[in-house]
Amino acid sequence: MSAFDYRNFDDRRQNSANAKAALLAKFKARPPADDPEVRAKAEARAAVTRAREERTREREAARVAAELKAAEEKRAREEAELAAQIAREQAEAQALQERKAAELAAKKEARDARYAARKAKAKAKR
Repeated sequence: MSAFDYRNFDDRRQNSANAKAALLAKFKARPPADDPEVRAKAEARAAVTRAREERTREREAARVAAELKAAEEKRAREEAELAAQIAREQAEAQALQERKAAELAAKKEARDARYAARKAKAKAKR
């Protein structure tokens, strides 16, 4: 705990009044709002704020442009992958169709050979 304060009420009241007077003097010593120096400082602050906002807008525009570019690249990559997949599927379908056609041709050839053998056997019996 702090030591006992021996100051009395009048001392505290006087200190409070002095502090209030110092604050009032500081406030009154402040230049008016239409003072050229105050205006210059305000304009400087406004210029800094405008520059900061401009840089923020430029960064945002750059970020949006980068995101747009990335999205376009992704879309182009996906389209290329899709085209490649479609080409593979078409090639597989074509190969399957050719295999089926070859199987059908082989079956027909085997059937024709059996038919010809049966005919030859029937001719040989007569």
